[in-house]
This record gives sequence, structure tokens and C-alpha cells, in this order.
Amino acid sequence: MAINIFMILVLHLPLIVSADQDPFIGVNIGTALSTLPNPTQTVVLLKSQQIRHIRLYDADQSTLFALAGTGIQVTVTIPNQQILGIAQSTSTATNWVTRNILPYTTTNITAISVGNEVLTTTPNAGSVLSSALRNIHSALKAAGLESQIKVSTAHSSTIILDSFPPSQAFFNRTWEPVIKTLLDFLQDTGSYLMLNVYPYRDYIRSNGAIPLDYALFRPLSPDKEAIDSNTLLHYTNVFDAVVDAAYFAMLYLKYTNIPIVVTESGWPSKGDPSEPDANVDNANTYNSNLIKHVLSNAGTPKHPGVATSTYIYELYNEDLKPGLTSEKNWGLFNPGGRPVYVLNLRDSGSVLANDSSGETYCVVKDVADVKMVQAALDWACGPGKVNCSMMLQGEPCYEPNTVVAHASYAFNAYYRQMGMVDGSCDFNGVAIVTTTDPSHGACTFPGSGGSNGTYTNGTSMAPSTNSTTSGSLSLCNSVSFSELVKMLLWCAVFL
Repeated sequence: MAINIFMILVLHLPLIVSADQDPFIGVNIGTALSTLPNPTQTVVLLKSQQIRHIRLYDADQSTLFALAGTGIQVTVTIPNQQILGIAQSTSTATNWVTRNILPYTTTNITAISVGNEVLTTTPNAGSVLSSALRNIHSALKAAGLESQIKVSTAHSSTIILDSFPPSQAFFNRTWEPVIKTLLDFLQDTGSYLMLNVYPYRDYIRSNGAIPLDYALFRPLSPDKEAIDSNTLLHYTNVFDAVVDAAYFAMLYLKYTNIPIVVTESGWPSKGDPSEPDANVDNANTYNSNLIKHVLSNAGTPKHPGVATSTYIYELYNEDLKPGLTSEKNWGLFNPGGRPVYVLNLRDSGSVLANDSSGETYCVVKDVADVKMVQAALDWACGPGKVNCSMMLQGEPCYEPNTVVAHASYAFNAYYRQMGMVDGSCDFNGVAIVTTTDPSHGACTFPGSGGSNGTYTNGTSMAPSTNSTTSGSLSLCNSVSFSELVKMLLWCAVFL
């Protein structure tokens, strides 16, 4: 699609307004849990993690009361099924505001999302969506709250077509008339475009066309960066490319001053066998890098220095969500408040303060040969002098009863008892150092904060198999004479 003359003239104009002068990271809070924490417990968790912005998928009374006086900024959502009624009746809109906003005078409600991904999930409500937004805004204005509470609606990024290069992006033509009325409303009221951005889903849909590192914000060499041939802007991650695609799509319709807030973004920590990239390390890497990117105020290539505040999807794993395993595992925490993984946020402020960014763990590599892992496990629990009793049947770390799970526990115990020195996490190349806490359930790994340590997360480079100081070498230099014959065989394998 050719870029029109208007687009060329304003291609590099700075965004006139920003959604929030200081960028923030918030979290979404879903409720599809078989064991749902009570609102007071959730608020305690939010405060302990320094989370100051949240988004709810409803306007739950008990949650809004629990948030009273905390100062936490809250976005509430009108469910999709209520949009038709609100669009058709100003009194219905007024009643909604009266019931769901006005009673919470000490709760810091700052935005209302009229539905979530309405155009792509509830298309029959699409034609009246802008009327629903205007009716809610009018009800807020009547209550004197229009300057305090913004009104918008969250869109799936899939409403944007031809999204790379970003400068060629445009909104789905089917919805263009509706989108123009929505953008008119956002511009008239000083609100912002809510956009749900999922690089994980873009990566999966691309069938290999999008590199995993590009989706995860991992550093790329200049020759690997994606370049928009129309603007010569360089893109180092999917997130920025999608956000800029939305800016360009608005620009194509001649809207230049509507900021974007990303209302959902994240990465699943677990998936079905057909979803190998839904795993803890990738979830940790994506969300940690996302948070650092947003809070750095770097902006996007099109709008450098303009904050793209973002809500992570989501606070809790939702085990009642239908569909693939990945759909149930986007959360940062389990219902008990224990991190599914703990973000690696060195130098990124205090948000999600469960990070301590110093602990490392030794675990089995994803691609390790199982026979080599078994041999290393035998060595660790024998000559390596690791106390492996925690992995016996009936003990906390017996499940899952697999070689890889047991070996990870043994490798980490050995690594810790050796003082985490270089080379003590090698095991002939089948182990790797990570900052992802591998603890699970009642099984607390040495160094973890579950009961006797500190949680951390992330990934690090594993010691080389050519390291001059390997874990087995340290033991071979300090064995007792009575064990020498038996250990020489093990040392021959692992040196």
C-alpha cells in the first residue's frame, strides 16, 4: 500500500500528547481461578509488589472496596454483553455509573474500558460501541468525574492489517467507519487508544518468520534488526513494531495526537507439548525485558521518548480458562501469592519488588541428553555428596518423578554447596546457570525464597564445558582415600 502525501509530511512529527507523563507498568487481574484469592489478599500482594496500576475485567464491588484508600489506579471494564444496553439507553449508562463508580469515592478509578476486544470477539456490538462510550462519558460528566476518569475500549492488535513494515499499517477496512468514530471520541475527550499487544501470538502465527529473540526483546545485532523500508526506522522487537503500526494506522486516518496505552501484554509460562515456546524462561525473559523497556521511557522508533505504559497480562494464572494449556498460564503468581517465576528487574525501579536479581540456580539444559543427565545425577548424589533425600518417594521434591526434575534439584544443590563458583554448574555440558527459581509446589530449591532464601528469575550463560574448574574437578581434588577408586571412574567421565 502506498503512503499518501499527508503521511509523508507528518511521518516524523512528535506525538503531541502522552497518555501518562511518567510510564508505568500495571497488571491485569482475571478471575477464572478455581481458588480465587479474596480481594484483601490480592491488595496485600499488589502493595507488597509496588504495583500501582491495575486493570479489572469487571467492576467487582468487593475488589473496589478493598482497593479503597490504597491510591492504586484502577481501570474497570464493562463486560461486552452489557454494551448493547448501554449504547441504546442513556439511563442504562447512568445506572451503570451510579452502581459501579459512584459508591467508591476513595478508590482511585482512573479509566473505564467499555468492553474488551469487542470488534474481534463481539462484532454484533461493534456498530454501537462508540455510542456506548459517549453515553458512559456523559454519565461521568453529569457526576463531575469526566476529567478524573478516561473512557476508552481495548482492542486486539489484530484489527491492524499489514502491520509490517509499520508505516504501511492500516485498520481493518471492515471496521474503519467504526474505528473513525471511536478515534473521534478519544480525540474529543483527551482519552487514549487501548491496545492489546501479544508478541507471543504474533510469533506463533508467523510460522518461523518472526525470530524468537525478536519477540522476546533479546539484543539483536544490527544486521538482524527489522528495517521499515519507507521510514528507515530500525525495529529491535515485535512490541515496538506493533505499537508503531497502530500509530501509523491512526496517521493514515489523519489522527496524530491520540496516545496509546497497551492494556494487555505478556507471555505464557507453560504450554501443551505443541507449544514448546510457552515456558518459564521465555515468560521471564519477555516480561522482564518488557518492564525494563517501558520504564526506560525509550518509547518506540516512531515516537522515541514517548511513554508506552503497559499492563502485564496477568497477575494470577487462571486455571479455569478454556483452551490450550498456555491460555491458563499467563500469570506472574499462583493463587497463593507465590511467584510462578520472579522477574529479573535489576535497575528497573521498585515495581514487582519480589525481584532480588542476585540469586542463580543450576538446572538441566532443555536439550540435554537424558542418559548424560542420569549419569550426572548419579554422580551428584554419590561422589558429589549432594543430599538427595528430598527426592525420595514421599518427600517434597519426589514429584515430578523424572530424571530431569531430580537432576535439576541435585545439580543446584551441588552448585550451591560449591559456593556457585565458575565451573560448578557444568556436569559435562548438561547443566546451565539460570536466575529462574526452579522451585515448584512444596519443593523449595536451595537458594529459593520459598522458606529459606530469595526468589529471582532470568537466564544467564552457562559455564563452558571447557571450563578449567568444573564441579567434578573440585571434588576429585578433595576426596578421601577410601573413596578414591570409586570416584576415579566418575572423575574420568566428567573431567
